[in-house]
Amino acid sequence: MTVQERYEDAKARYAALGIDTDRALEETAKIKISMHCWQGDDVVGFDQKGPLTGGIQTTGNYPYRATTPAQLMQDIDKVLTYIPGKHKLNLHASYAIFKDGEWVDRDQLKPEHFQAWVDFAKKRGLGLDFNPTFFSHPKADAQYGTLSCSDENIRQFWIRHGIASLKISEYLAEQTGQPCLMNIWIPDGCKDVPGDRTRARARLKDSLDQILATPYDHSKVYVAVESKVFGIGVESETVGSHEFYMNYAAKKGILCLIDTGHFHPTEVVADKLSAMLLFNDKLALHVSRPVRWDSDHVTLFNDDLRDLATEIVRTGWEHYFIGMDYFDASINRISAWTNGMRNMEKALLYAELLPNEKLADLQDAHNFTEIMSLNEEMKVMPFGDIWDYYCERNGVLKETDWFADCMQYEKDVLSKRA
Repeated sequence: MTVQERYEDAKARYAALGIDTDRALEETAKIKISMHCWQGDDVVGFDQKGPLTGGIQTTGNYPYRATTPAQLMQDIDKVLTYIPGKHKLNLHASYAIFKDGEWVDRDQLKPEHFQAWVDFAKKRGLGLDFNPTFFSHPKADAQYGTLSCSDENIRQFWIRHGIASLKISEYLAEQTGQPCLMNIWIPDGCKDVPGDRTRARARLKDSLDQILATPYDHSKVYVAVESKVFGIGVESETVGSHEFYMNYAAKKGILCLIDTGHFHPTEVVADKLSAMLLFNDKLALHVSRPVRWDSDHVTLFNDDLRDLATEIVRTGWEHYFIGMDYFDASINRISAWTNGMRNMEKALLYAELLPNEKLADLQDAHNFTEIMSLNEEMKVMPFGDIWDYYCERNGVLKETDWFADCMQYEKDVLSKRA
């Protein structure tokens, strides 16, 4: 059977359950996912030559990492050929591209240092998101702090970096014609039991206040703050905790970003979304896969991802900025990027194909027996045929084909890199 024939057969089976597969495809195509640039080079970036710090780690030594802007863009282009639809690219400030031997420190970064990324995005119809980089820098020591640092000179350096990032984010939005999410995450904390928690958090609050006092167009730039339970080297206290940022975001009218790897392993992150959206118009997400801790494994099409996507769809995908955040140096990076991105989009399509209205009615009717049975029935529906058709109509390779092409790219392109 052709992909089209398989789709028509699956369409009829879904229709018998009251599900319009054509509508599901159309809705999924509207959802933009922000692809993180840092999977392609193991979070190294282009502005520093030192080691990764701030609890950021990549493991594995798979060859052919992108080491130049041209290589990274080439690899991003390849990944985009495997991803259905038009999406966004998520940049960190450490990916500034300097010309002719120029270099400036992070507190002096300007929009011009990201012009190459703007040109890249505009040519491909991509939106751009942005992150100040508060790690992997001589002035970034998790235990001494960045925005919460007691050394005023260091704290002011990072405040200037945040302000510079805000101006860059506004430029990215203006140039691409799409809103830019600017997400703030810092690694600040304590390895062992701190002598005081209040002062560092008070300094963080003041630093954020100073950054946000900078005028910017709120219709173009959405600022988010990202919490974390703990990090390597800061196991006993994280200054930017979930409670701190959730309250700060609510008070300031900015976004609270939920990273799926930044909570206790037994917490169900999907459960948080409907609660928070009752008090916020928008939420931001970083999607990764934690294995025992915030290990940023490549996202899989598993229960956790499907649950997250289901809550996104049921609460209204238009309320979310969805960004990916994983990095694996133990496997082919193009494959890692592709699997994670496709799995996120796959999960969103899966969620669109659920009888969500009927399930909600059954919940209100307290018919828990049918809810369980219907959910289990959906798991064996011919979803793969719908997904392959979605890929084909978007001009990308279907599930059984893209990996062979990816390995050919490794042979033809990646293996020839020094």
